[in-house]
Amino acid sequence: MQPSSRPKAPLARTTLLKMGVRIAVIITVSTIFSYLHMLRTLRGEALQQLKQHVSERSQREQALFVLAEDNHALMKKALEERIRALQKEDVSARFDSLFVRMPDGSVRNRPESFDGTKRPGVFVARNVPLDDDLRRRILASYDIINQYGPAFLTRFKDTFFTLPEGPVISYWPGKPNYCLETAPDFMLLDWEYFQISVPEKNPSRQTAWSSVYKEDISTQWMTTITTPLDMDGRHVASLSHDVLLDELMTRTISDHLPGAYNVIFRDDGALIAHPDLKVQGSTLQLGSEQQQKHLRSIIERVKARLPNETVLELPEYGEYIAVARLKGPGWNFVTVLPGSVVSQPAILAARYVLLLGVLSLLLELVIMYWVLQQHISRPLISLTEATDRVSAGDFKVALSTSREDELGQLARSFRLMADQIQRREEELRQANEGLEQRVEERTRELKEVHSQLVKTARQAGMAEIATNVLHNVGNVLNSVYTSAQVAKERMNGMRLEHVGRVANMLQERQDDLPIFLTQDERGRHLMPFLSKLGQNLLDERHEIDILLDDVGRYTEHIGDIVKVQQNYARTPRLHEPVVLEELLEDSLRINAAGLARHQVKVVRNLAHLPPLLTDKHKLLMILVNLVSNAKYAMDDVPPAERVLDVKLEQPSPNYIRIEIHDNGMGIAPEMLTRIFQYGFTTREEGHGFGLHSSSLAAQELGGSLNVQSAGKGQGATFTLEIPYHPAPEK
Repeated sequence: MQPSSRPKAPLARTTLLKMGVRIAVIITVSTIFSYLHMLRTLRGEALQQLKQHVSERSQREQALFVLAEDNHALMKKALEERIRALQKEDVSARFDSLFVRMPDGSVRNRPESFDGTKRPGVFVARNVPLDDDLRRRILASYDIINQYGPAFLTRFKDTFFTLPEGPVISYWPGKPNYCLETAPDFMLLDWEYFQISVPEKNPSRQTAWSSVYKEDISTQWMTTITTPLDMDGRHVASLSHDVLLDELMTRTISDHLPGAYNVIFRDDGALIAHPDLKVQGSTLQLGSEQQQKHLRSIIERVKARLPNETVLELPEYGEYIAVARLKGPGWNFVTVLPGSVVSQPAILAARYVLLLGVLSLLLELVIMYWVLQQHISRPLISLTEATDRVSAGDFKVALSTSREDELGQLARSFRLMADQIQRREEELRQANEGLEQRVEERTRELKEVHSQLVKTARQAGMAEIATNVLHNVGNVLNSVYTSAQVAKERMNGMRLEHVGRVANMLQERQDDLPIFLTQDERGRHLMPFLSKLGQNLLDERHEIDILLDDVGRYTEHIGDIVKVQQNYARTPRLHEPVVLEELLEDSLRINAAGLARHQVKVVRNLAHLPPLLTDKHKLLMILVNLVSNAKYAMDDVPPAERVLDVKLEQPSPNYIRIEIHDNGMGIAPEMLTRIFQYGFTTREEGHGFGLHSSSLAAQELGGSLNVQSAGKGQGATFTLEIPYHPAPEK
């Protein structure tokens, strides 16, 4: 059926009315949502800017505090080293050359040679007794401040040390004669800056910061950083800087975001900086009760925040606050942003959105009317007919494609539709024909990959075997090298040159040899000397023979290790009768040189067991690795306390247990499950091969290798259990 050429209701008019109403609704809803979105976006941007501002400001403001703590760490280490260095010296002469006891009983710098702008000043109250230890600490403090004080003056007002007995050593060019003008009974031990460093109030012995105060002489606001120094469990000195805060307070008040203001306060609520801050005596407070209540709300909200929460909301005041903690004193840097600063731009933007929405609606209605009249109605009839033909299966449609708008694109799409379907059918046929060929090619690629993986796995196995050989041979070579060096030292120590001297002496006196041997003083001692020399040479030869025997035995063991590793790829070798007590002694002898060098005491608890059938060299490899690891585990233990316990027992008729226990660094619980993994090691020079290969060897013997440790510093016990197969009686 052909559609009517003249519709009863004009399409342009009805479409315009319907679309106009719908667009009006959409614009209205869009305007509302746009307003909400802009409000949320502007709020997010403002809060992000607030967060970034606080972060940047905290990084800037805390730089001086971090620098002060770094200075203290440097001076603390230097002071401790200087005190220990002076403990070996007599400092009386140098002390008396720099300082003198004044008529008022106090000890101060010698006035005739003191310049407070270049050298530290020293003051000791007259009731403080001076012993050698206190003199050394005063001199050490003087030397360290003399070294570092002038360099720190560029950022800090002064540098001074206070000793627990009362002496003060300071570098204060702003008041160079402070140490000479101080009252003879003046003591600083009750001042806050020192009290925060005593053990009772600072048990963690960390750097501490005093409260903010106004310095009487300079009338400047400052805080004092103090770091305690303890040596051998005793408080020996407190290191201090005075940090000026005037610039920080001024910058906090004047440099802020538009409409916002900054505040700095401590965790206890003490104010450091605030735009409305008033000076009352020596403290800083807000003027009105309302301001104080507002500040208390901010402080309580900051204290209640989550650990990683930076931007907070203060709904009762309609404000947003951003918090950053200043490293060092731990003060809170807070920026307060009123909510009106955020909402006003959003309201203004919403008005513009609403106005633009209304104008857009009117403009869209005018444009739509013209488009519907000129470009929609006529082309729609042709498109409708084309749609009917396509639905009937006729893809050869004839439409005008000269237009460059959506209708022209739609017409071109109709014309291309049939061609695309034909091309897709042809591509599908070709794809079906080539499917079998692609499957064959993929199968061939998979076979090649599988072959490469097998080859790689074989290479990895060969690398692991080579690694195990090198690791175990390295353990034995250490003993070979040590025995060879000792033999060399023994050989070099043989007094063979004495034989030549005796021969020369006898040759010189061969004409009157009987008289020389009986009457001459040297001749009478010659025969006893030759006897002792001969005995000494015999003893040295015996010791060298023992060392060379050890070298031979170690060399033989290297060959056995190589054979054991070669057998990993073949059927295991036949077991042989082994006396475990002797095998344990062999493992200790192989490590004897290293144990002696590390001063390790070996405690044996070896049960006498009959021989059993096992792989002797695999078992010896395990024991050598365990003894060697135990030796290195005790490197951090004082030499006099290093003990290696070796235990052999038969808890059951079916198996044997060997325990190797050391009192070394121990193993953390999370490491116990990884200790036998390939490549895992806790030593910088280790490779992680020994325990891995030992665990595999224990499994090949039909047993197991386990480890127990109570934690770091609690030592470790490696337990080897192997089945007991008694050797047949000969």
